[in-house]
Amino acid sequence: MKIPSFKNNKLSYTRIIALFFLGVIILGTLLLTLPISSKSREWTPLLDCAFTATSATCVTGLIVYDTFSHWSLFGQAVLITLIQIGGLGVMTIITMFSVFMKKKISLHERKLLIESSGTVRKSGIIKLLKQIVTGTLIFEGTGALLLATRFCPEFGFLNGLWYSVFHSVSAFCNAGFDLMGRYGAFSSLTPFVGDITVNLTICALIVIGGIGYLVWQDVLDFKFKFKSYSLQTKIVLVTSAVLLLGGWLLMLVSEWNSSMAEVGTGQKILAALFQSVTSRTAGFNTVPLDRLSSAGLMTMLTLMLIGGSPGSTAGGVKTTTVAVLIIELIAVTRGDKSATVFKRRLEEDTVKKAGAIITIYLLAVILATIFIGAIEGLPLGAVLFEVVSAAATVGLTTGITSSLSAVSHIILMLLMYAGRLGGLTLMIAFAERKQTAMLTRPTEKIQIG
Repeated sequence: MKIPSFKNNKLSYTRIIALFFLGVIILGTLLLTLPISSKSREWTPLLDCAFTATSATCVTGLIVYDTFSHWSLFGQAVLITLIQIGGLGVMTIITMFSVFMKKKISLHERKLLIESSGTVRKSGIIKLLKQIVTGTLIFEGTGALLLATRFCPEFGFLNGLWYSVFHSVSAFCNAGFDLMGRYGAFSSLTPFVGDITVNLTICALIVIGGIGYLVWQDVLDFKFKFKSYSLQTKIVLVTSAVLLLGGWLLMLVSEWNSSMAEVGTGQKILAALFQSVTSRTAGFNTVPLDRLSSAGLMTMLTLMLIGGSPGSTAGGVKTTTVAVLIIELIAVTRGDKSATVFKRRLEEDTVKKAGAIITIYLLAVILATIFIGAIEGLPLGAVLFEVVSAAATVGLTTGITSSLSAVSHIILMLLMYAGRLGGLTLMIAFAERKQTAMLTRPTEKIQIG
């Protein structure tokens, strides 16, 4: 298999990547519509299949049908394949086929891979992709083995093995699809709220998948020598730790007598940790989300919007984006000429992009919330939670997904697609190219704030 070269057209790298994702979604939609994909052996409505395929490919987790109850083994296999492709990235999958078939990777294709993997490094891209695939298989395999120790005794050897593989891939890719509908439709991992092995394994997979491939490479190269890490790795690790621990504490305090009221103290501590981790674009839950307190809802909304880190399987505005804006805020407050962190100065272009990304996401969330709220007439909290979950490719829901109208589903699909590609990337990909005027316009001051 060879990556199409597109040499004779004007498609940019970002447009090609966007079209590849769209192609995978369309193929997944067609496969899910087939009678063999459903347990009832009947045709599934096209729009519902499109929504599910988009959610899987964009590693989100929002669903209109319970995965266990509606989809057959074939349908579940299609979903986990879409999740794996969406998590690793379409270009990574295709390149690995090319490497396996011993096909030479052209310079054009290498540029595509750099763009799709989110790396800032120009050299060693093929080596990096091999490490990504190898690391993914190792982490997912280890996760599956750990989950098998709990699922095989619970569901039988073959079913338990399939459940272990499915949930390991889904967790590592931050997708949030589950097969626990046998305990009740849309129950997610609530039956395992107190299971330490299941909770900690899923949490570890989510965190590892969501910190980014470049962080893996730094840890692999420099082990635990923090000073030797790149600036991006340092920012990712510190920001992720603050968000995880802060979210854990806030969820514990806010949900102690709300969504976690019916479980014991030990389970509350474990559940608070799990909800803090899964809010970072994973989509699983071990407590009923329709019972969240206002403080818990706001905490999860914030964590969902921030999401994971660049070059990872996670969505959201990304940890580095938020960190850059906070660093810039501190610099402005102090009157510093430039934003610095870990004895390094941030480029002005990076700060501008961070501001643009936050603005794009907030505008998308506000507009989508207004439209869906007007169409459905649902409470603001439930609609906002659903919209942020889609835009940040999280997959958590208060339970309204399946009851939404076709128009609302289409809006959520567009949000999931844009969220997986990245808001700024999508705008650049489909923006009209214009000739830049070779002159500098006069400046004029305005008041802000």
